[in-house]
Amino acid sequence: MTANELIRKKRNGAELSAGELKFMIDGFLSDTIPDYQMSAFLMATYFKGMTKPETDAFTNLMLHSGEVVDLSAIRGLKVDKHSTGGVGDKISLPLAPIVAACGVPVPMISGHGLGHTGGTLDKLESIPGFNTSLSIDEYKKAIADVGLVMIGQTKEIAPADKKMYALRDVTATVECIPLIAGSIMSKKLAEGIDALVLDIKTGRGAFMSTYERAVELATALVGIGNSLGTETVGFITDMNQPLGHAIGNWLEVVESVECLKGKEVPDVMELTYVLGGMMVFLGRQAATFAEGIQRCKEVVRNGKAYEKFLQVVKRQGGDTSLIERPDRFPRSKFFQQVVSAQSGYIGAIDSLELGFCGITLGAGRMRVDDVIDPKAGIMLEKKVGDHVEEGEILATLYTDKRESVEPAAVRIAAAFRIVPQKPEHSPLVISQVDKKGVRPFAV
Repeated sequence: MTANELIRKKRNGAELSAGELKFMIDGFLSDTIPDYQMSAFLMATYFKGMTKPETDAFTNLMLHSGEVVDLSAIRGLKVDKHSTGGVGDKISLPLAPIVAACGVPVPMISGHGLGHTGGTLDKLESIPGFNTSLSIDEYKKAIADVGLVMIGQTKEIAPADKKMYALRDVTATVECIPLIAGSIMSKKLAEGIDALVLDIKTGRGAFMSTYERAVELATALVGIGNSLGTETVGFITDMNQPLGHAIGNWLEVVESVECLKGKEVPDVMELTYVLGGMMVFLGRQAATFAEGIQRCKEVVRNGKAYEKFLQVVKRQGGDTSLIERPDRFPRSKFFQQVVSAQSGYIGAIDSLELGFCGITLGAGRMRVDDVIDPKAGIMLEKKVGDHVEEGEILATLYTDKRESVEPAAVRIAAAFRIVPQKPEHSPLVISQVDKKGVRPFAV
């Protein structure tokens, strides 16, 4: 058995056995299979896919490539959330402390940005001092102390996924359902949770651009989770425009903190309350899904969610003074306002284009070893459905890269489509996926 043989076999559309998949994963981890051969294997998988037995075996191998954490000594049902990635998708930052403030332990292991999407780890690491690289023992202590921990993959947890995740990001092999399913579920099931809530995004700014593909992914993820003994519920949500107003790491931290303090950012908080309500319900801290949503709203109103966020930042070494006074954070060297060339209504905002613009400004990575500028990003002044006058500000960009300012400004302006009539409202949360199947969303 050789890597070349298995790459050719997958390229030709054949099904690989669990033993053959193990050979590829073990070889990649031990460096006997180099990046260029794994890249070829990933691309072959992207085009030829995997059968259900292959996907199940692949996920199980990734899961057991490292340690599966035992959190049974910590009281309560542990519940986490995972998003398939979007633009301006800062939901984990307000969501995790809200759910923890409701009494549900939240052990959250996240990733860095992938493709055009931002990563929760990149946002957290924009907080000076915030340590996302805890050991398993520190991870357990943090969740016992605070009821919440937010880290990246350690060397012990799903190491095969961690290494493959970085390679997929720069080889255009992200949008592949078996690879996404294996990555998400191996990481999440290894962290010691009892239940999982999934946010599967669809639309222009999502990896699953069509609703049908989102349903396919959601069904695969929910099926894997429930079959492996972790109660799993998914929601298919719209990503045809960025979430909230902030795109970029520190900018999104600031917007998240404002939400925790009670600022009404409608789409961010609508999605946060839906996901949080289900997490609180699955964590048995609410009798119904609707009651879970109300509990989440209450801990924002009484300030407990914001206090929980301060606790986790402090517990993981972050500078809480900058959370309380974000105006003290360093500012970008350059900024430019992007204005509308005509009057009308915002008919659409191209999330994918804005995600790539954020990368060119320094808010994301084009190569594995790129260093992110936490200050860089875009602030939207208008959202879909808003009225705009000619010359009015659509967005403001921030960067330390002078050469990126003008090209990014042109691309940002082109990402806004202005129409004469106000567009019809589209739902943010489209469908719910669970053991019973797929159905239209309703609380």
